[in-house]
Amino acid sequence: MTLQGPATRLTVLVKEDDQWHRRPLYTEIVHRAHRAGLAGASVFRGVEGYGKSQHIHTSRILSLAEELPCSIVIVDTDDKIRAFLPDLDEIVTEGLVILDRVEVVRYVSRRTDGPTAQDPAGGPES
Repeated sequence: MTLQGPATRLTVLVKEDDQWHRRPLYTEIVHRAHRAGLAGASVFRGVEGYGKSQHIHTSRILSLAEELPCSIVIVDTDDKIRAFLPDLDEIVTEGLVILDRVEVVRYVSRRTDGPTAQDPAGGPES
């Protein structure tokens, strides 16, 4: 898949310990994004933050460490991202969902089925 030029970044901010059917919510979001064929998703753990409740959650206080912020970032075409939003409506009951217009400058991955800079012949890299 090639993704270059104008795109949309979807960021979902939730608590790390949020669950969906006994599974971390961030895991459910990543798996749904994968099934939807989105270009990729990454999960980032926060060390400190607060939201609508105005309570600061930090990794420095053991009693609040399980409520740390977590962000899931997905970038793809605007159409694909917007088609994915109903999935989030179903599972994100608390949190923040934001969209940003972005420009993809470079989107590459290690290829195993064709030529690469490391292996111009196109065979598996060692």
